[in-house]
Amino acid sequence: MRWEYKTITFKKRSFFSGALDAEALTQQLDGLGRDGWELVSICPGSFFGAPVGVIAVLKRQR
Repeated sequence: MRWEYKTITFKKRSFFSGALDAEALTQQLDGLGRDGWELVSICPGSFFGAPVGVIAVLKRQR
């Protein structure tokens, strides 16, 4: 079985806020799921040590 992978970065609402737009994240993941992508992992992203959002790794069969 062969897989292809995609990484997506979801940014926080603002640099000073720790909040993600959960509804926008859900909608984007739902759209990717309809295209055959499966969420494999999600982890915090950072820029010079400051949290900037999350990075999602997805896969689908080729």
